[in-house]
Amino acid sequence: MKIAVIGTGYVGLTVGTCLAELGNDVICVDVDENKVNELNNGKVPIYEPGLEDMLERNFKEKRISFTTDVKNAIESSEVIFIAVGTPPGKDHKADLSFVRQVAKDIGRYMNGYKVIVDKSTVPVGTAQLVGEIVRENQADSVEFDVVSNPEFLREGEAINDFMMPDRVVIGADSEKAKKVMENIYKGIARVNKPIMFTDTKSAEIIKYASNAMLATRISFMNEIARLCERSGGDVKEVAKGMGLDSRIGPRFLQAGAGYGGSCFPKDVKALAQTMNHHEVESKILQSVEQVNYEQKRSLLPKIKKLVPDINGKTIAIWGLAFKPKTDDMREAPSIVIIDQLQGEGARIKAFDPEAEESAKKMLKDIEYVKDPYDAISGADILVIVTEWNEFRNLDKGKMKELLKEPNIIDGRNVYDPNEMKELGFNYIGVGRGVK
Repeated sequence: MKIAVIGTGYVGLTVGTCLAELGNDVICVDVDENKVNELNNGKVPIYEPGLEDMLERNFKEKRISFTTDVKNAIESSEVIFIAVGTPPGKDHKADLSFVRQVAKDIGRYMNGYKVIVDKSTVPVGTAQLVGEIVRENQADSVEFDVVSNPEFLREGEAINDFMMPDRVVIGADSEKAKKVMENIYKGIARVNKPIMFTDTKSAEIIKYASNAMLATRISFMNEIARLCERSGGDVKEVAKGMGLDSRIGPRFLQAGAGYGGSCFPKDVKALAQTMNHHEVESKILQSVEQVNYEQKRSLLPKIKKLVPDINGKTIAIWGLAFKPKTDDMREAPSIVIIDQLQGEGARIKAFDPEAEESAKKMLKDIEYVKDPYDAISGADILVIVTEWNEFRNLDKGKMKELLKEPNIIDGRNVYDPNEMKELGFNYIGVGRGVK
């Protein structure tokens, strides 16, 4: 099938590459000429495990190409995926200006029946809006359908999430569009992981509601962690006990330094604004956001328990990206934590396996080092902010020798508190009771 993907950000590039992997002929479009040139030269602008190899393979097989020529892409494609950004706008509402522009272009250049697919994260009613804009910009009336097909791609796991999805949600209001979309996805559908067809508005809500629920679970566990810290409980044990209940399950019950990234913060706020627009109170979402705001700032008091005066002290930071397996720094807790520490006069030595270049665009006056041991050498305290797997089994004896004082604040509960105490560390996790 001939497919155009408009937008080569994280979602567009991943979706376009995976669609090519399924055997489709894919044209990816972007207005950024430099980015298009880099992609055509094999340079991938984001870090996502497996993406570079898959892109290289499909580029060689000529199943994927990159262009700034939106007119040709629209004219030569049967299906057009809109995968442009929807950043927070006024009052945290999703800014649909890029979506609107793509819809105008589709209306101007379409030369036959097209299925237009909203892949971007958009508020309820956007499919209807896109349809109206397309019709307004057609020179001649041409048949088309607009479909809502939200993405559920986790950074660091995006290839697997596309190729082996929990579900594929398709909001379509015509049988013709359903058949086209079913043909695209039938190769990855499974009996227990189906293609779910629904109406466009329900599909749009499913995306926001899913992210908001996951964010809610995180904030809920961060509140439970506070109770554990006051009462002596262990939030890891609490989460385990909760997760064994089949009605709850174990996913997203980890307490820590708060959530970040391009989706949860933006989507929680946007869903709350959509609810308010429809005169529905968003009490839970407001609380989720407030708890996360506080959680990102909860490590500083822990640090001061071990190092009361941090002015002039050297603080090692392990992990800068908002989560492991990505270089994404958007809304990362590390930004808040480092800003707090620098505001009190601390010197920061930081290590992240992938996010250094992204961090340099957002953070100043930081010494970046090439491995975790360099970060803690001579440091007064170690603060773990991102749970990269390589931190889990490092030589703890060497860690203790390198630190000026054996102080660790574990913002992701990477280590066992009892073990660390037995090894002589002054260790504080999140919601961990020490027996």
